[in-house]
Amino acid sequence: MTLFQDVAFFVLLAVLLVPAFFLGLTEEKRGSGNTRAWYILAASVLFDALAIGRDPEHILFFLLYLLWETLTVSVYVRIRQKSGRKGKIYAVFLILSIVPLVLSKVSGFFPVHLFQVLGISYLTFKSAQVVIEIYDGVITQVNPVDFISFLVFFPGILSGPIDRSRRYLEDLKKTQSREEYLALAGDGLFKLMLGMLYKFVLAAVCYQGVQFFSDSFGFPAQAGYAYCYGVYMFFDFAGYSLMAVGVSYLLGIRTPDNFRQPFLSRDIREFWDRWHITLSYWFRDFLFTRFVMQSMRHKWFKDRLQTACAGFLVDMFVMGIWHGLAPNYLLYGLYHGALLALNEIFQKKSKFYKKNKKKKWYQALSWAVTMQLVMFGFLLFSGHLV
Repeated sequence: MTLFQDVAFFVLLAVLLVPAFFLGLTEEKRGSGNTRAWYILAASVLFDALAIGRDPEHILFFLLYLLWETLTVSVYVRIRQKSGRKGKIYAVFLILSIVPLVLSKVSGFFPVHLFQVLGISYLTFKSAQVVIEIYDGVITQVNPVDFISFLVFFPGILSGPIDRSRRYLEDLKKTQSREEYLALAGDGLFKLMLGMLYKFVLAAVCYQGVQFFSDSFGFPAQAGYAYCYGVYMFFDFAGYSLMAVGVSYLLGIRTPDNFRQPFLSRDIREFWDRWHITLSYWFRDFLFTRFVMQSMRHKWFKDRLQTACAGFLVDMFVMGIWHGLAPNYLLYGLYHGALLALNEIFQKKSKFYKKNKKKKWYQALSWAVTMQLVMFGFLLFSGHLV
């Protein structure tokens, strides 16, 4: 069974959402969200197990991964309480939290495939976030059951959106009123239906265009492929994300949205504020900002502008590595890092930009240029050029 893909999933989902709906409606009377929390964990375990299938190796690595990450955060939070904010200890546990993902990425080059785990990329974002916030002192306690519930929450396990642990647990433990849950469930049902339209109708139509241009050569064909692939990627991924968010709402969890009309962006930075929002915000908060702070503290670069540009390059290159070690992903990351750096230089240094940035003709031109750059980026990402 594939999550949010085949008929078996949606039939089982419909069956299991009925008790979830009843629990949401009666939660205020019971005065606690604990029953709903246990139901969500049980449903997540069931869906994840069905998605993993009967492959003993996959099952073993999934269980080993959960044990590894739970021990990592549980041990680190205790050490942090006793020893305080020690940078070297923090680095060790942060590395431990991403070791399974690294092994998963590099094992493709070797005969033995390690940690080929369902949704390991998104699981690792969650685990690393907890380690980082333990170091920051924002998280001071870790309940293993709550942590596992956060990791295995089935709507977002395969492709996001990437939730934050404190936000997720706040919703999980919250006792919602009947009216509050009904409003949330109504929004969730709308998002679920819209996501199905995006993924199973509009994405399928756009994919026909991808296939049409895939075997053609020359600039017009490459341009057609880039546009069809980019729009297909949006409807496919945004559709999945909408369905994941919609199901989360029906379970009483307000998972953050992942897309916000990205093709209306007027510059590349705005695009990353609208495209795969939870991923770009994760990198902004936990990589870019920290790199910039360290750079300024140690004076690695001449000024703030150089620091920001270096931060964009590092941030997006790591994002490319996260997608995979194939050349097209690495080029995609470097390309967007360079675009963000050039955009920062232009907006900070250009008198032309400062003079005209609010004028309608400039905004229209900026939007048109941005879309060409974005679509070329999708062409790189697809591997059609590499």
